[in-house]
Amino acid sequence: MERTLFTPEQIMFRDSYRGFLKEHVAPHHDQWEKDEIVPRELWAEAGKLGFLGTAVDEKYGGGGDPDFRFNAIISEETARGGYSGIGFTLHNDVVQPYLTELANEEQKQRWLPGFVSGEIITAIAMTEPGTGSDLQGIKTVARKDGDDWILNGSKTFITNGVNADLVIVVAKTNPDAGAQGFSLFVVERGMEGFERGRNLDKVGMKAQDTAELSFSDVRIPSANLLGEEGMGFIYLMQNLPQERLSIAVVAAAAMEASLDMTIEYVRSRKAFGRSIGTFQNTRFVLAELATETQMVRLAVDKCIEALNDKKLTVQEAAMIKWWSTELQVKLIDRCVQLHGGYGYMREYPIAKAYLDSRVQTIYGGTTEIMKEIIGRSLNL
Repeated sequence: MERTLFTPEQIMFRDSYRGFLKEHVAPHHDQWEKDEIVPRELWAEAGKLGFLGTAVDEKYGGGGDPDFRFNAIISEETARGGYSGIGFTLHNDVVQPYLTELANEEQKQRWLPGFVSGEIITAIAMTEPGTGSDLQGIKTVARKDGDDWILNGSKTFITNGVNADLVIVVAKTNPDAGAQGFSLFVVERGMEGFERGRNLDKVGMKAQDTAELSFSDVRIPSANLLGEEGMGFIYLMQNLPQERLSIAVVAAAAMEASLDMTIEYVRSRKAFGRSIGTFQNTRFVLAELATETQMVRLAVDKCIEALNDKKLTVQEAAMIKWWSTELQVKLIDRCVQLHGGYGYMREYPIAKAYLDSRVQTIYGGTTEIMKEIIGRSLNL
């Protein structure tokens, strides 16, 4: 089915980003997997070429176009290439809206030019060692001290956590106010008491730096409070639909790439004197996977349109997130099976896709939490 989502300008943007990946990422990503981190120089190159902050106003150096389709192109092409170490999607899709929509003018002037140029790498810190999808269980606290705040607590599983220069931290500022007791603070590299723990040893996405962060009496100036005090939880709820759609965008692209590589493999792989693609079981499995991939693609594209029109609801974002990622995990597992023993060898791209995909049903809110969100909306 012909895809009509993108404009000619966006198709040119895709071609440009593909060229960037071919020149600056493809030759090096295997080494970055061993190093378990992507060099900062890649961020600077991406910024120079206009791949960071496409929605940021032009007066801060950004692209000035809030159309999410530009974000989707970067996520899709990164996923198709298996370049899971690149944290651009977190930077553009998750952190960017907090800065463009909540930061005041002084903060925008301070942070956005570096955000766009790649000099400032960003992260957001929600998850804690004892608190995953239950954001209201956050224990990190910030107490007022004159015009400043004193931040204490710890976060874990923080994408871009090692490289990050600017971290949006969710903290409890009023223990008695329930959902209205949370605020967002911008913690910057070099603040006394802000420490990074180990670069976590993950099953997949090995080149993506994911860290533990700790805050011990970190003094946060009032100028680094993001948005209004007590509105943190509401801000999170407002921005989570885009984050969850972003994960679904990756799922759709990864499904397409995995399906394509598997079809190519079964065409060339011989067993019992003929291509394994000619066996009825292979055809039936791939027919099922091709259908699911096409349906996920159509649904994700529809959600992208809805997000651009500001019509994507929290429930719909939860639906597309859990459904697409669960099908992604299922599809890649079946593709590994069709590769046989070679599918278990890490030099084959399908094995890497298998390892990288597993977290998709977990971060951004687990499948179970997505179903709970949807179930609550049904007024049962």
